[in-house]
Amino acid sequence: MADINPPDRREKARNTAPEEQARRHKNRHGQQSSSGEHNGNAQRANRNWRRPPHKSFKQAYAAIDLGTNNCRLLIARPSDENFVVIDAFSRVVRLGEGLAQNGRLSNHAMDRALGALKVCSDKLRKRNVHLARSVATEACRRATNGEAFIERVREETGIALDIISAQEEARLAVLGCHILLEDGIGPAIIFDIGGGSTELVLIEPGAPVPRIIDWQSVPWGVVSLSETVGAEPEDKAGRLARYEDMKQRVRDSFADFAERIHQHKAPDQRLLGTSGTVTTLASVHLGLPQYDRNAVDGLIVPSDSMRTISQRLSSLSPVERSQLDCIGSDRADLVVAGCAILETILDIWPAERLGVADRGIREGILRSLMAADADGLEAQAALRRLKQGAEGI
Repeated sequence: MADINPPDRREKARNTAPEEQARRHKNRHGQQSSSGEHNGNAQRANRNWRRPPHKSFKQAYAAIDLGTNNCRLLIARPSDENFVVIDAFSRVVRLGEGLAQNGRLSNHAMDRALGALKVCSDKLRKRNVHLARSVATEACRRATNGEAFIERVREETGIALDIISAQEEARLAVLGCHILLEDGIGPAIIFDIGGGSTELVLIEPGAPVPRIIDWQSVPWGVVSLSETVGAEPEDKAGRLARYEDMKQRVRDSFADFAERIHQHKAPDQRLLGTSGTVTTLASVHLGLPQYDRNAVDGLIVPSDSMRTISQRLSSLSPVERSQLDCIGSDRADLVVAGCAILETILDIWPAERLGVADRGIREGILRSLMAADADGLEAQAALRRLKQGAEGI
């Protein structure tokens, strides 16, 4: 079983050997939220905050995230103010394949997603899940047959997918990973590079949930951006020109947001990313022979290193990228779009370091479910006490 509590200590990555860069940076539950005496008081209060221990330790909760590229499931049980994962599943389904050109989910893509969701459905039954929430994101939001596909999923698997808004997607991503944000003063940005969209969220850190100051979602993810700019040229110059085209499209889409958040910039910017792109590039940065979540989740990487890796990958051919550890054939054609989006984010919010999170929407859903259930149990207990008191009068 995997405990999702953050490691006790996370040290900032330095420009040294990968073994040193893998060490963790300590991250407390509370964060500083403003300058001066008020900020210090708020930080101390936040650091001491803990949600009361959850009483339903035997109950299993589940979250399904059907994205444009992946289908992911997480099943967990409460553990004090956090939770312990008891089962998980992830499969690349490329639900959004061809969506940029046709505006519809293809039959093959829907069949792939249904196959993965049937596996999820079996796991939900075997684990006797108490509460679950299943969400679909950008592919189903954009597709003209998205609602029809949702109905087909319900009929064939029993899973009731909820097509969530981009705002809800951003909120859940923040809720799921904000605990890994570096300590610091003032606002920070959390981002999620998906298959069909990217969300940027400016937050004011604090417990139990950060305050969202501003946010924006654009319809550029690793799948949608790759398909829109077309196939990769065979020559290096052509590949680099395609990469610049990708960055410009993302830059233009985030232009208004970049202007709005300019006033919030500070000398020590903080940035945290949750996506396959950042975890993959972090793995390359560490020189891992294969992906290791324990080494990556919560890692702090120099931004310059991520830029260097992104630019190198953009110049390689798909075959050359597929031969690299932690990329392989599954990510070789899509990772370049992720690199372009990441570099653009670093231009918008030029932080010296980048936090890496292998957690996001699913963890946000689980936290929401457990918190709501615990609150409901407390409310029921309070009503019973009131009723018993009234009967005793």
